[in-house]
Amino acid sequence: MATGRQRRSGGNRNGRSGGTAQRGRSNQRRPRDNDGIIPVLAKAVRDIEHGAQRNQLTSSHRTRFQVCALLAREERARVKADTEVSDAQREGQLKRLDGIATILAQTAAREPSLFHLLDMDAEISDAARRVKKEMQIEGGLEPEPDPEPVVLSEVETMRAERKVVPPSVRAAQLANPFMVPDFTDAEKRKLTERRLVGWELITPLLNSFEQAPNGAPACMALPEPKTSLSYRGQDLMDHQSRLLAAVAKGHRTFLLADEPGLGKTAQALLAAQAADAYPLLCVVPNVVKTNWAREAERWTPERSVSVVHGDGDTVDGFADIIIVNYEILDRHARWMSEHGFRGMVVDEAHFIKNKKSQRSQHVLDISDHIQHRVARPLLMALTGTPLINDIEDFVAIWEFLGWIDAKKPGPVLMGKLEETGMTPVDHGFYPAARQAVVDMGIVRRRKVDVASDIPARRIADMPVELDGAEGRSIREAERHLAKRLAGRYDAAVEARRNRGEETRGIDAELIRRVAKAELTDETNTSTGENVFSMVRRIGSAKAQLAADYAAQLSRSAGKVVFFAKHVDVMDAAQELFTSRGIGWAAVRGEQSSTTRQKNIDAFVNDPDVQIIVCSLTAAGVGLNLQVASNVVLAELSWTDAEQTQAIDRVHRIGQDMPVTAWRVIAAQTVDARIAELIDSKAGLAARALDGSEEEFSSVDVQLEALVSILTEALEERAGA
Repeated sequence: MATGRQRRSGGNRNGRSGGTAQRGRSNQRRPRDNDGIIPVLAKAVRDIEHGAQRNQLTSSHRTRFQVCALLAREERARVKADTEVSDAQREGQLKRLDGIATILAQTAAREPSLFHLLDMDAEISDAARRVKKEMQIEGGLEPEPDPEPVVLSEVETMRAERKVVPPSVRAAQLANPFMVPDFTDAEKRKLTERRLVGWELITPLLNSFEQAPNGAPACMALPEPKTSLSYRGQDLMDHQSRLLAAVAKGHRTFLLADEPGLGKTAQALLAAQAADAYPLLCVVPNVVKTNWAREAERWTPERSVSVVHGDGDTVDGFADIIIVNYEILDRHARWMSEHGFRGMVVDEAHFIKNKKSQRSQHVLDISDHIQHRVARPLLMALTGTPLINDIEDFVAIWEFLGWIDAKKPGPVLMGKLEETGMTPVDHGFYPAARQAVVDMGIVRRRKVDVASDIPARRIADMPVELDGAEGRSIREAERHLAKRLAGRYDAAVEARRNRGEETRGIDAELIRRVAKAELTDETNTSTGENVFSMVRRIGSAKAQLAADYAAQLSRSAGKVVFFAKHVDVMDAAQELFTSRGIGWAAVRGEQSSTTRQKNIDAFVNDPDVQIIVCSLTAAGVGLNLQVASNVVLAELSWTDAEQTQAIDRVHRIGQDMPVTAWRVIAAQTVDARIAELIDSKAGLAARALDGSEEEFSSVDVQLEALVSILTEALEERAGA
């Protein structure tokens, strides 16, 4: 339906019959061609067309282009629904609207950056709303009233009040009041085919990775560097030089998914220099914020660096590189969206995989604003583990990079998909689509392929027996859990029997349903013994044993990195190290950035600090601890990715010793089952990105642990 309403005082200016008082007279004459909204649109699209022909499109042209498309669409719907005009009159008006649509399409073909404005879901700016209102009035339509002001909730009001503009940033904005959007390098891409219009394509794109054939490449073609590159006397490795060569050739969006330890931070900083993408915004985890500042000073010393803390009172708004952590991004997202950044790097990009989270929304919003102001900004998503739980972890990263929007591929990727000449009903579409996404800028290199000088690593499981009352209590709790699951299963079988259904043997599908129900109950209650509370108790019971082994390692093998998940495990380890006179430092979530970096420096540089006690969540990413070659994993993670990230704090460029990760596992408990399940999940990223022949698995470890417990209980009962 048309959004504009016929103005009663305007008579018959838009070719309609007007109000009922004028109906008799209106039906006796043909609407004049110069009346209504259509001639207003025709005049506007001709002006836009001439601007495109002269390569002189302005922001005003672009705004009117979108408004013309909106009004033409609305007028077409109104004309089709109007029962007060003759068929001949209706046909004539539709033909004139077809002419306007043709001019819009031809103009967009000449200037592809206009295509997204034709989308029905394209964002309508305040300027577009004003122009639309003016054109409606000129065409004899009564614009709809302005929307009611939005009343913010208490939470939204508090959030809005947290928005800040640091003093130095305000000064920078005043010094540069006219930040004109840059469209000079807009990529020209004409969509010669439109066969994919109307297809749902996001799911097929994800499936193309999930179903990747063995050996399928997961890295875009990277050019050979012209010469061996070095910075400040440090030679870059070949894989690093290749990425910079791609930037030098003009590529600007990258999912840099190199395995941890291959120098992604240096590559991103040097890429910004190669692309002259300044000012550059780096969004990073809090734990590595200080390290990013150091790396920037190390690799690009001629560029000024500023780190945002708190409300940003000390930030330098004129800096070339601005570094901010996810945790405070909500306060700064507004000014960062308008600051004129020409590049944006998101470190540990798997942090934004949940699009509903506030930090993900802020990252996507800032990226979207940058892409609207700069035609080809440098956008880089850095993560050694792009897939944590599911293939859909890709979606937010692709959207950040501008490869897709919320519903469909962006113009460049759509062009590549159109060039395949296929649709999702064709079997060959999937490998071709996967390659199209890879060519957008996925860069994935493995240590074994590009850094053969990094020594091997291995994971050694250390089974321990939980003796005493605590061990007996844990095993008893596991038996109670198994009994409760079996009771649920029996109740389900009985319900089937009452419905006249037969259950033969042990029903694997019913086991999974029971496990899912138990898991749902466990996540919604804080009472009772469940798999989560048992795993935590097991971690506490293992604490002394794991710490004792780390102490022994430090005496015989040098520095040790000790990882744990819970505070009480870290506390117990630190107490043991203190009691034995072993120097230690700690990296924990509650520390300030200054304290954290001080402790890291002490571990790296002080020979008397033999062990660093690290939180899996606070220190599992971004740290460089290759001064050690032994890692003790006192508690198990729920994901292989988290475990791998921890180990790769040590197994990285600069390491000259074989790395061993000692995984402490409580024998004859659910701990052992979880270790096996974590290992089975390792195939996800390998299958999707590395073309590995490992079996693809996206199992939920928590669910599968319950399935394992219930299955074993039922089998034991059947064999009794």
